[in-house]
Amino acid sequence: MLNDPRSHGLWEKTAPPMPATPPLAGPAEADVVVVGGGFTGISAALHLAEAGRRVILLEAVEVGFGASGRNVGLVNAGLWTMPDEMPRVLGPVHGPRLLDLLGGAPAEVFALVRRHGIDCEAVPNGTLHCAVGPAGLAELAERARQWGRRGAPVTLLDAAETRQRLGGGTYAGALLDRRAGTLQPLAYVRGLARAALRAGAQIHGRSPVTEISRQGPDWVATTPGGRVRAPWLVLATDAYNSAGPEGLRREQVILPYFNMATPPLPEAIRATILPGREGCWDTRPVLSSFRPDAAGRLVFGSVGQLTQPEFAVHRDWAMRAMHRIFPQLRGIGFEEHWFGRIGLTPDHLPRLHLPGPQAISISGYNGRGIGPGTVFGKAIAAHVLGELPAEALPLPVSEARAVPLRWAKGQGYRAGAVAQHLLADRL
Repeated sequence: MLNDPRSHGLWEKTAPPMPATPPLAGPAEADVVVVGGGFTGISAALHLAEAGRRVILLEAVEVGFGASGRNVGLVNAGLWTMPDEMPRVLGPVHGPRLLDLLGGAPAEVFALVRRHGIDCEAVPNGTLHCAVGPAGLAELAERARQWGRRGAPVTLLDAAETRQRLGGGTYAGALLDRRAGTLQPLAYVRGLARAALRAGAQIHGRSPVTEISRQGPDWVATTPGGRVRAPWLVLATDAYNSAGPEGLRREQVILPYFNMATPPLPEAIRATILPGREGCWDTRPVLSSFRPDAAGRLVFGSVGQLTQPEFAVHRDWAMRAMHRIFPQLRGIGFEEHWFGRIGLTPDHLPRLHLPGPQAISISGYNGRGIGPGTVFGKAIAAHVLGELPAEALPLPVSEARAVPLRWAKGQGYRAGAVAQHLLADRL
């Protein structure tokens, strides 16, 4: 990935290689042109190709280059928004519909992994949302109540149970969600791409879309090496969007997020940390996330960008935070560091747009891309196939609107993370 160890870090080193996806060369025709090679775009291409459609996917750099290849690898159910809020915000039809879809998203992910034999370190053992203080515990208790009323397999753990599952920490409790789990995200999206190629899809890397136009009944996506003409257009670039309408490119505030990974831990220490191999994050506004990988490394992350001079601030904070949670790791540091960006919408809910005739876009995952991207890609395919009309889609159709002061808000998040990490544990 551009020979930059801070773009994809551990995931690039441990993922199976990507199959050949040569740049687009010359004119081409398809039934559907997909822009974006992340979870959503690849999932849509896979399901469309399996249904017999001619699909050409254009990716600016390489499959998984954006958030799909850089994230923590938590396969979460639901969204940040409380379950009871969804019907209020999205209405009595789309609210419950989206809850059902995203509540089952991890099961869909792990089913695809099994069906296509994807080698991506998938561990469907649940996740732990860890409570910081009484306020964090109260929030998680309410989440547990709302999900439990809907039959979800979630359990609120007390402080002692949380410490036992983590192997450390002083959290007030945690919400165990047995629907969820972890995987190696770059390996997963590359595995989906292999499956899509086997099904007949064409995938072209190093093919940034420089123009999208409407010519008669078709869409034409132009790249430096060629152009694709197709009746259907799917835009699936999320936080790395550089194509499509201006409003769509500016409807999210960009938040940087980093991960750091230890070397493989000695077996005696590895056995004491997250013995159930759950993925974790906490309730702090500038949150921490941590999870093991298949080789016994601990992957630790938070909000922040790993460029100078911020890198040292975030690295030093991550060391202090990791050692505070897991004192048995004192003397062990990080050997991999990487970061990417998350797209935030004002209400933390995704957006669905129909930017023209036979065109569709879903974006705005707010840091939860694996499950939603996978099932939204499948829903996009069903819509293109005529199986899911617009009124039956999981989100209401909306117009793309730029977020006011978008750049300033993004810089504020970035600066706030630096300040938080610089001052944490020092006051």
